[in-house]
Amino acid sequence: MKKIITIFGATGNLMYKKLFPAFSNLFKNRFLDSKTKIYLVGRKDYTLEDYLLEAKKEIKTNIEWDLLLPQLNYIQMDFSNSDDYIRLKTIINDDFTEKDKMFYLAVPPQLFPVISKGINSSGLITKGSDNERIVFEKPFGEDLTTAQKINKELWQYFEEKQIYRIDHYLGKEMIQNILIVRFTNTIFEQAWNNKTISSIQIIAKETEGVLRRGNYYDKVGALKDMVQSHLLQMVSLVTMERPKSFASDDIKDEKVKVIKQLSIDKKDIILGQYQGYKDAINIESNSATETFVFAKACINNDRWKGVPIYLLTGKSLDEKRSEIIINFKNDSSDFKNVLNNKLIIRVAPVEGVNFIFNVKEAGLSEKVVPANLDYCHTCNYLGNTPEAYEKLLLDLFNKQNSLFTRWDEIESSWKVIDEVKTYKHELFIYNNYEEIKELIVKGNEGLIDDL
Repeated sequence: MKKIITIFGATGNLMYKKLFPAFSNLFKNRFLDSKTKIYLVGRKDYTLEDYLLEAKKEIKTNIEWDLLLPQLNYIQMDFSNSDDYIRLKTIINDDFTEKDKMFYLAVPPQLFPVISKGINSSGLITKGSDNERIVFEKPFGEDLTTAQKINKELWQYFEEKQIYRIDHYLGKEMIQNILIVRFTNTIFEQAWNNKTISSIQIIAKETEGVLRRGNYYDKVGALKDMVQSHLLQMVSLVTMERPKSFASDDIKDEKVKVIKQLSIDKKDIILGQYQGYKDAINIESNSATETFVFAKACINNDRWKGVPIYLLTGKSLDEKRSEIIINFKNDSSDFKNVLNNKLIIRVAPVEGVNFIFNVKEAGLSEKVVPANLDYCHTCNYLGNTPEAYEKLLLDLFNKQNSLFTRWDEIESSWKVIDEVKTYKHELFIYNNYEEIKELIVKGNEGLIDDL
């Protein structure tokens, strides 16, 4: 059966920076073949040759053009013109009869309902069809109300099983590994509770500023861009109960349960904006958009009662680092200078797992020193590790939706963020990360070494 993917917004940065490299690697490594056709849909009146000339100016990575070119077709469309959807349907039907169809919306969320209606009313997708599905990029709405409105409209046209909502963090290797580390290692599974764990830290730091994304970012900010999606997804995977099975829906059921039990107290939040943010392109001169978030969350259930969960994310910080740190309690009162055990799941830029434990120092002394068991996932992969979009696209083609977010996951996480957005906080303007650390440490002594 022919597999057809139609990408709306094919002239955007996502196509150039993520999707083209992902498709190139999938064809190169023979996960996709000549039975795959890629329709590139944009508003600009290009021929395929014109489009590729522009694309090659924007793409900075090596692309296997010889493999991709026979599979590509560019189609100019007005997304609000119903006749253009009929024309697209005619092109696809003329090319193939028996087919598996996917539609990828790499467009702003305000266009989701417009394009979805056009796809449905033209018959490009039949509601309930097993061989037709649609993909949406985050952000899924701007708050709970807009997300609910968008989703209600989508359910008019598609069944939930046909809707694939992308959070690219879920495609990262070590995010996929969280459940493996938790549930296949007795040493951790038996200790995964408030009796042995003192705190959890979820960190996603970036050195870059907003760059050229000001028009998007200034309307969103770090809370919506990072916490609502990436960080809360990581929290849910780390703290969820063991699912009935490791089927997609059973995992998502447990993720939703734990997000609904999560709360963030207004006194435990720091919002910041880096100095110079307002000088970036397309940023309002009086912008109060946060580029940094620190928050302390808690989960109100028996397993996690009393365990603080620290969330930290921001731009223009001291390093690029994304990781999860599990801090275990120290019950060794008989020895001096014993450090707490730590399990660190490193998501980016280097992927892997570290376990820090105590040993006696070599030699005649009785001194206790930390030792580090280090598993480098990146180092053990022959060649480059697959990018998140490679995994997500391959799962989309194979109808595997485990790494895509279900509606109730999005709804429950928006409820958390909407609550936080009602709090009134003074925006902290920071010149460097040291200033942020000083502010955090005032109420969280002992935490700063990890942050």
